[in-house]
Amino acid sequence: MKKLTFTLVFLYGTFAFAQEVPEKRTVDSTKTNKIETVVIVGSRNVKRTVVNSPVAIDVIDIKSITTQSGKIEINELLQYAAPSFNANKQSGSDGADHVDPASLRGMGPDQTLVLINGKRRHQSSLINLFGTRGRGNTGTDLNAIPATSIKRIEILRDGAAAQYGSDAIAGVINIVLNDNINELTGAVTYGAFNTNAKGDFPLGTANTKGFRLDENGYGNSFGKNKNFDGNSLKAGLNYGIALGKNGGFVNFTGELLNKEKTLRPGFDFRKGFGEAAVRGLNFMANLSIPISTKTDFYAFAGSNYRDTDAYAFTRNDGARVVESIYPGGFTPRITSVILDNSIALGLKTKYSNGWKMDFSNTLGNNSFHYNIKGTLNASLGAASPTEFDAGGHKLLQNTTNLDFSKNYSTVLEGFNLALGSEFRIEKFNIFAGETGSYATYDINGDVVTDPTTQTIPTDPISGDPRPGGSQGFPGYSPSNEVNEIRTNFSLYADTELDITKAFMLSTAVRFENYSDFGKTLNGKLASRLKLTNQINLRGSISTGFRAPSLAQIYYNTSFTNFSSSGATEVLLAGNESPVTKAFGIGKLNQEKAINTSIGITGSFGNFTTTIDAYMIRVKDRIVLTGYFDATSLGLNVDAAQFFTNGVDTKTKGVDIVLSWKKNIGASRFGAALIGNINDMEITNVKNNGLDEQTFFGERDKAFLLASAPANKFGLNLNYGRKWFDSGLAFTRFSEVKLLDYQVYEDVADYGGSFQNQIAAATDTYGVKIVTDLTLGFKLNKSFKLTVGANNLLNIYPDQQDDWVEAGGYWDSVQMGFGGAYYYTRLGFKF
Repeated sequence: MKKLTFTLVFLYGTFAFAQEVPEKRTVDSTKTNKIETVVIVGSRNVKRTVVNSPVAIDVIDIKSITTQSGKIEINELLQYAAPSFNANKQSGSDGADHVDPASLRGMGPDQTLVLINGKRRHQSSLINLFGTRGRGNTGTDLNAIPATSIKRIEILRDGAAAQYGSDAIAGVINIVLNDNINELTGAVTYGAFNTNAKGDFPLGTANTKGFRLDENGYGNSFGKNKNFDGNSLKAGLNYGIALGKNGGFVNFTGELLNKEKTLRPGFDFRKGFGEAAVRGLNFMANLSIPISTKTDFYAFAGSNYRDTDAYAFTRNDGARVVESIYPGGFTPRITSVILDNSIALGLKTKYSNGWKMDFSNTLGNNSFHYNIKGTLNASLGAASPTEFDAGGHKLLQNTTNLDFSKNYSTVLEGFNLALGSEFRIEKFNIFAGETGSYATYDINGDVVTDPTTQTIPTDPISGDPRPGGSQGFPGYSPSNEVNEIRTNFSLYADTELDITKAFMLSTAVRFENYSDFGKTLNGKLASRLKLTNQINLRGSISTGFRAPSLAQIYYNTSFTNFSSSGATEVLLAGNESPVTKAFGIGKLNQEKAINTSIGITGSFGNFTTTIDAYMIRVKDRIVLTGYFDATSLGLNVDAAQFFTNGVDTKTKGVDIVLSWKKNIGASRFGAALIGNINDMEITNVKNNGLDEQTFFGERDKAFLLASAPANKFGLNLNYGRKWFDSGLAFTRFSEVKLLDYQVYEDVADYGGSFQNQIAAATDTYGVKIVTDLTLGFKLNKSFKLTVGANNLLNIYPDQQDDWVEAGGYWDSVQMGFGGAYYYTRLGFKF
């Protein structure tokens, strides 16, 4: 027998640090043994690791995070584990209440590419229309992937479109699934939020502590104070089985989530402000089977089901309220069934001449189906149902990859060549709801097809015509239906050359051809120089692109936008519609980017550090315009808005990771400081002669800039001894400024000064520090009990007035608005 020693590299998350972990395994040298090579995202060289990569990479051990944190979703975990990752819960944002928009380095949710086991993950079919982050963007639903199924998450914080294609402007997130065998692991976590929202609650503010809405959005259904809400139960189970004697395996994961709503202070026009309720069921499988000594078959598949429930804006009075159904008004509920399924199949082969081949096909599908409850169609009066099927949308993506790679160890100090191609098909659908969810009815109960000859019912008090469609979320009509498809073919070459043991050079070039907007060619150059045995200097420059999503091109709907000043009927027109063209909005084209970075890494005994500066220029960034006056179009709407290549941006920043670990006797100590400093500038607004304040005004700019907060820092401290471990984390969120609905008021109300109006409309969310605490107790070799609190001190954003976007006491800023969350977790391993 002889011993082999190898090194794995991890960047632990919430309460830990970056380190190299030596591990020794005793193997029988007389037998054939397979040791898995850890492939790091951003490099197709199997010899590359995090510490010698030319670009910034985080490798996050999910098992460590989930055993030392009460955060139950992937976005929450990464928010506190990765320096420049930001995500936040939203309220009053339709489907975005159910899928948290997330960003990397201040870019859009759709400018970060997500992979699973190195294969492209499909995006969500949802496009974000409201809220403070991701407005006008699509994105990948990370919460559809069960945390229990994940071995590690690799985050490449660098432009990588030349390597991986569209969406990789900000970077790449690669999720590596569990492959362990003969081990049953799992956990049950239960937690709840403290309802004691801090602040001064003026008259007219709804749902302060103890006030709970009934199913129709009014009243105190509990009849007494309620100290906790948002109660959540999460249970996960993972087990792997060996297949044969040559390293084959299949690993299964099941996960259950049941989370209730939270309710936080909201003004009178929004009595249901808070996080959505979610009931979810997740399944994931990961498989590999050797079919010969040099060929493996692999597959992985997942299925996610979520039933969600969120409050829309309140209808207090007027033509939208039918008093015989909802005396005094009502708060509709937007519920959705989200189905997310995927499967990947592939073959890996190693040829005798050293070349490796990987052929795969990955199919993914995401579906949103809306059901609006506690609602009505006002034009039907007392005869209206109170629940409607409002239709929905779907996105299908099928990706076929053929990749080759070879390492030439005799070329200088090593040369790796990778070549490949990809063919992708994408399909986007909008499907209509039932007639009552979108139609307006006349006084005879017939669908209005000719308003000049049919009489629309009126409100007996105001005399206003009663609107049609389901309140809270109007259903998609047959005129909204979409069934569009496109294809994309790409070729790439990726090289890495170790010129000397100290100096490495990497290049990549990628050609793409889309069926709907044409060709693009992108390249990347990166390098790493080892200054000493402890210090590396690294840097990169690349061009990038992001193809407009099918949803951005074809999505269209009508909706009601509520603010404290009233309701506005809005048409969101598809990019290729006559309405869009009539306003002079051009055809959507790709976003184009230039990404540069330079960094330094150091490892000094128990201390490691990485500092990386970056600059990302994005040209023709796709945004959602403001509301143009559409009253003259004869479309029964007040305003129209569009998707357009509307702005250019420049983002500069620095990512910092400092970590230390040391054992002193039987005690284990660790500390880490992770941080991001970020500055985004809108360098050009491409309004093409349209009024700039309407096209993309100060309010729209503030929402875009708020998606790139000025900084975020986390100080994570941990201690362990024998059967006990603990973690204490402080996360500092920077100031954020947003502009509220006062920007739409008459400037004469502000002394005729636009500057005075902007000053009055500015809502400032000051710096806040959130404290997390966890205490872990190993009960025996199989069970561990953890108790803790997220936001232990119950910190909230600064309160605002009733002009805010979502109608709550606060907008949806990155620190969240849920308050303190207390939890207990029982983990087990057999």
